[in-house]
Amino acid sequence: MKLILKKGQLLEEILPLNKHSKITKKRNAQKYVGVLNLKEDPLEIQRRMRNDWEQDIN
Repeated sequence: MKLILKKGQLLEEILPLNKHSKITKKRNAQKYVGVLNLKEDPLEIQRRMRNDWEQDIN
């Protein structure tokens, strides 16, 4: 989908186009809460993954 915005175009002219977009479809993320059971702290996993590239360089 291609959208051309012109200078001075009113917001009311742009928003109705957004109603037909697939991007505006909302998802219910609540059903995924608690699905993943971890034995380790998520922050520790994230720190280890971020620091992994530093070990590869040295």
